[in-house]
Amino acid sequence: MKKSTAILCAAALALSLTACGGKEKEVSVDPAKLAGELLETVTSDTLSETSADLIPSTYFIEADDMKKGVAYASSGATACEVVVIQSKDAGNTSNVEKQFQSRVKNQSDLYASYNQGEVDKLDKAIIRSAGAYTVLCVCDDTDKANEILKNSGF
Repeated sequence: MKKSTAILCAAALALSLTACGGKEKEVSVDPAKLAGELLETVTSDTLSETSADLIPSTYFIEADDMKKGVAYASSGATACEVVVIQSKDAGNTSNVEKQFQSRVKNQSDLYASYNQGEVDKLDKAIIRSAGAYTVLCVCDDTDKANEILKNSGF
């Protein structure tokens, strides 16, 4: 009896430990689809797509580290932009985040000289990573953008 009770207790303990150590959810999104959804839903400005060839130089991301990238930016009238980068390796996302943070700071410094309202948007810029994906979103509706990103696994 004691032996069977000990076995049951050990089994229950093992099951409870495996429940706590669950794997992190794997995120897989289509960068173009996610960027398009954000573009259509959270910005009121007309943004133009940035050529994929220009994304590394615009955002200072190593081209060899990027698997896919989609970017939409304003002509300069507003600070709105939507960028989704899929890195070749999830380990590169922290570097992409740093470059996005530098981008937001530089844009904020630029807009501070002539359009304070856009600086307020930049102060609320969303930079998120999940898996191999990193998103930068400067938009009118950050609550809706956060909802979209949450539903996409960010």
